[in-house]
Amino acid sequence: MAKAATSVSVEPDEKSGGLVDRVVKIRRCAAVVKGGRRFSFAAMVVVGDTHGKVGWGYGKANEVPPSVDKAQKQASREMISIQLEGEGTIPHAVRGRYGAGKVVLIPAGPGTGIIAGAAVRSVCEAAGIKNILTKSFGTNNPITLVKATFDALEQLRTKQEVERLRGVQL
Repeated sequence: MAKAATSVSVEPDEKSGGLVDRVVKIRRCAAVVKGGRRFSFAAMVVVGDTHGKVGWGYGKANEVPPSVDKAQKQASREMISIQLEGEGTIPHAVRGRYGAGKVVLIPAGPGTGIIAGAAVRSVCEAAGIKNILTKSFGTNNPITLVKATFDALEQLRTKQEVERLRGVQL
């Protein structure tokens, strides 16, 4: 299991098409059968291009590497685009929610870094966010927090989008 988590790089890779992947969580499931226990694995992976595109995937298989591959494939298929501001931060503060997990994302000035827990940090790094403050409430389940983070990122709007939608000058 540790091999899949340590083979992750922060910079985009040439062989993966310029995508960064982060293994967020690997779960082991046991099914009791006649001869004992049969184990299967589920992996959650976050994939991004570090320039505003990011996606998550969940894959299940009888071994760890195939489950991570399935999750990476799903994550790269279901990527979303987010708008980043000048110094690698988000345009405005936003709240995301999924189930019992709640995440607050707050833009930060240059040099702040990513102030976040492991699950939210993996999404921010894959998306290319360099300066952000975050806080999670409710559950500490990493899968739920990743989904709540994506809910928050989907709510982001640039100043130009808001002006166009409202029909006013800000």
